[in-house]
This record gives sequence, structure tokens and C-alpha cells, in this order.
Amino acid sequence: MSHDNLSGRDLVSLLDFSAEELQRILGVAAEVKANPRHFGEALRGKTLFMYFEKPSLRTRITFEAGMTQLGGHAIYYTAGDSKIGVRESVEDVARNLERWVDGAMCRTFSHSLVEQLAGLSQIPVINGLTEKLHPCQALADYMTLQEVRGDLAGKRLAYVGDGNNVAHSLMNGGARFGVHVRVITPEGHGPSEEVLQSSRLAAEESGATIEVSHDLAEVEGADAVYTDVWASMGQEDEAQARDATFRPYQVNDELMRRAGADTMFMHCLPAHRGDEVTDEVADSMRSVIFQQAENRLHAQKALLLVLLGGL
Repeated sequence: MSHDNLSGRDLVSLLDFSAEELQRILGVAAEVKANPRHFGEALRGKTLFMYFEKPSLRTRITFEAGMTQLGGHAIYYTAGDSKIGVRESVEDVARNLERWVDGAMCRTFSHSLVEQLAGLSQIPVINGLTEKLHPCQALADYMTLQEVRGDLAGKRLAYVGDGNNVAHSLMNGGARFGVHVRVITPEGHGPSEEVLQSSRLAAEESGATIEVSHDLAEVEGADAVYTDVWASMGQEDEAQARDATFRPYQVNDELMRRAGADTMFMHCLPAHRGDEVTDEVADSMRSVIFQQAENRLHAQKALLLVLLGGL
């Protein structure tokens, strides 16, 4: 497999890559998962800068462990150390970083900050989560769906809850992989119109459909039902008001029965058990939430390998 044309690229959105390129990354992820030892020296001498404005379990551990397991090194740096764009301009930070490290992963509030860093620096910049998108999560999610259900084209994913950054990246990924995505939200909490339009445009090529609805009956026949927390980081003050709005959209046994006997349950974690999902569903045989979390590691190692030139 040749991965030459991916080396040095940025991953700000899944739509930055073609369907074929994303499938190649998933192929590498499957190889990495099956034969981790084979890649143990692939990024030897390479350094990843990791910038965090938000707390993190999965993103931090999987990127740092991923670099270590590939023979490289990761530097953990938070807004508490120095917020990019405050003490020093984004331009100057970008031009410093490209002289020191081989790549940067950023988990920020502002989506434009990641876009700026990607545009200004010569090294690959990976979006580790912004208020708009969470591409690394969706990559691991589609890897998981493919492992459990086989070929992604024509599969159906029902996302229930808040039309947030995870929903946005699932729409982007569905459009590329040919997965029919239905985002089912309370009134006024749907996904961004801009992301909806760009996903629908991309879906024309793959034959996927990207739909938005308020009707829970739309879960019927889904291969997977996916949910996320009702209030994202930065919305904690809205949590109480949101509770009343979102409570009817809880993923429980009844909703999963409506979806179908074979429907799997997905969640990006952390889960607020008893809110968006019940323990019964999260811990059931149909739940793949920990497989998704594990696949964050493998999918991101694949990303690091192809973007940082380790293949």
C-alpha cells in the first residue's frame, strides 16, 4: 500500500480526505490493531505536540500512548501552560512549532484556531476536538461499525441527542463512507446548517443520505444507535434546562427495542449514565462503547503513521 500522498496533510475535518483515503486509513488501523509490534519503531525520533484547552481522558491517553507505541514521543501542553494566541500570536506559535516537532494535535474550543494553525504551519495538524468537529472520534466509530457489521456502504446510523461536534463528524464520515446518517434531536438542538449542507454535498458521491429529524421512530432499522452527553464541555450552566428538553431522547431499553433486535449501541464517552443512556443499555451485549474507545488508539496510530510519514 502506498501512503505517500497523505504524508504532511492536516486533518481538520474528515471531509479533508477522500472516501478512498479514509478507507486506506481504516485499513492501516486494522493492520496496526492486528500487528502492533510490526509498527513499534515506525515513528522513531518523531515528536507530536499535543495542545489541550479542555480536559481529556481518551484523546490525551490514546495520542500519547499511540506515539509511544510507534516509537515516537508526545509533549502534553495545556492552555494553563500558555494559551495559544494570547501570550504569543497564533502565527508565531505555528512558525515555532514547525521548527521543533513533526506534528501537532489540538483539542480546543475554537475551530478557527485549529484551522489557523493548520494553514500557518508546515507540519501536519490534527483536530483532536473543537466546538464544531471531532473527526478522530468519528474515524474510530466507523472503524468499530466496520468491524462489527462489515462493509460500511449502505449501513444505517441513528444519532440521538444533541446536534454537536460528534454528530457533525459522524455526518461528515457517513457522507464519505456511504453510511446513511439520521440525526434525531429535540427542536432547536439540531446540527449546524453549514455542516449539514457540506455533508449532503459530499454524500452525493457515496450515495449516503444525511437526514435530520425530531422523531424517535426514525431509529427503526438502524445498524447502530449513537448518543452523547446532553451538555457538551462549556455548556455546563445549561445542563439543568437541557435535562427537561432531552429527557425524552434518552437511549433506554424501549428505544433500543424500537431500533431493532440487532441494533448496536454506540457512545463516544464520557457517558452520564442515567441521563442520555441507561446502565442497562450501556452495559448490554449490544453495547460497543469500549470497543470504540479502544479503536481511538488504533485509528489515531494509523493517522499518525500516514500523516507523519511512518509508512
